[in-house]
Amino acid sequence: MKVTIRSVRQTFVAALAVVGLLGVAACSAEAPVTAAGHDSRTSGIPSTATPTPTPTTAPVKWVTTPKAGAEDVSVDTRVSARTEDGTLTKASLSYLSKKGNKVPVKGWLESGTWTSSDLLEPGVKYTFSLTATDQSGEQQTTKRSFSTADLTLDDQIWTKVYPDGGTVGIGMPVIATFDLPVVDKATFEKHMEVTSQPAQEGSWYWLSDREAHWRPQNYWKPGTKVHVEANLNGVPAGGGRFGEQTVVTDFTIGRAVIAKVNLTTHMMDVNINGKKAKSIPISGGRPGWETRSGVKVIMEKFTDFTMKAESIGLKEGDKDYYHDVKVKRALRITHSGEFLHSAPWSVAQQGHENVSHGCTGMSDANSIWLYDNMRVGDVVETVGSKKPMTMGNGYADWNLSWATWQQGSAL
Repeated sequence: MKVTIRSVRQTFVAALAVVGLLGVAACSAEAPVTAAGHDSRTSGIPSTATPTPTPTTAPVKWVTTPKAGAEDVSVDTRVSARTEDGTLTKASLSYLSKKGNKVPVKGWLESGTWTSSDLLEPGVKYTFSLTATDQSGEQQTTKRSFSTADLTLDDQIWTKVYPDGGTVGIGMPVIATFDLPVVDKATFEKHMEVTSQPAQEGSWYWLSDREAHWRPQNYWKPGTKVHVEANLNGVPAGGGRFGEQTVVTDFTIGRAVIAKVNLTTHMMDVNINGKKAKSIPISGGRPGWETRSGVKVIMEKFTDFTMKAESIGLKEGDKDYYHDVKVKRALRITHSGEFLHSAPWSVAQQGHENVSHGCTGMSDANSIWLYDNMRVGDVVETVGSKKPMTMGNGYADWNLSWATWQQGSAL
């Protein structure tokens, strides 16, 4: 058989390949193995296996109302903060007053959400400082800021609450007055709360869009502690206006003092804690100037007070005009000019005849005793006249039945 050079070369190459394979197999069986199970000779060669991923913790997501960076935020916004992928553990809110002072805002943290206890001030910058624990137990912190819309004085309603402390009588209503009209009375009333110890049922009554009174169903119980909160800061009042501030006041109810004036018998019996303390001869208003019948409340107390005819609508030259008269003691009971006061000029008529311009007059000595024993808020119950008390003329609240009084609420 003829053998070519090409066939010899192919046979030789094939033999070398077989020997090479056997050599590789023999070397692989004896090669040293590293502790990780890799051939020491190939340990520097990168592995093609997929590496195990390193666990990661999701960052805390901060959720605030208003959002961070918000501008012109309405003052009736209730601020809150919470987190996602974490637990809120601490929060504080403050703002810079227009004088540059840092003012903290109260609030409470409950079920992972912080909520402010008050609404917002106009035209200032607020800053949140928040702390939370992420899902790995690590603490994370952040700051978030926002600014509120500015308001003019004409956009804000100023509130005054009376009494503002002290001790008053059993007939004293709580009086809230406003410097601008309240359109949304219901919303305002929801934020005006009166509580007492012992508790007594009561209600608000709107005399106008600038004045509201609160009274219990019956006269206050002596010794009652009364707490009033008009939380009106930022509360919408309707008409594009908002409450300007929150007002809080406390006062105490004194002993039960009721002066019972009888214009027919011309006597006034003063009862203290249910017992008659003194009977005083008086003179009420003459025909044409009748003293009003009904329930009145002491509004103010004066010493050495000057009685002016102008206060009851008279001017010089009128038939019943009188010149200024100074009296030792005077207790105001209506806006229209009725007083309990000393009247030494009518002592002869006191106990017998009504000769005044509508006031209830008595001797100097009796007026001093009355002044010393009655305080603002004490009750004057007058009978014997066909001229009635009218709402708004002093603290005439007790002349309405309880059912009628409740109808004066906006709620």
